[in-house]
Amino acid sequence: MAEENPTKQGVGTVGSSEPQSTLESSKTHARRAAEDLRTAATQKAGEYRGKAEQAWEDASVRARTFQEDGEQYVRDNPTKAVFTALGIGFVLGMVFRR
Repeated sequence: MAEENPTKQGVGTVGSSEPQSTLESSKTHARRAAEDLRTAATQKAGEYRGKAEQAWEDASVRARTFQEDGEQYVRDNPTKAVFTALGIGFVLGMVFRR
């Protein structure tokens, strides 16, 4: 029995270092994969942010243009603008009254 204990301890020592190296290798691989995923996600977020900023800028320009066109129309046709506003107000009043 005395002979079996040193053998088992030796096998246990060799066996325990191999799983530890496998564990370390797995940790390293997982860290690299996580870093790669983080980098890819950061790049995609940057792309989407750029697209969103561009869409916001386009919408702002369109809204400003629409507002300027409306103001110019009112300056050119004040009577039509007043009667149009009165007509729209009357129709909305009728709709919301019911």
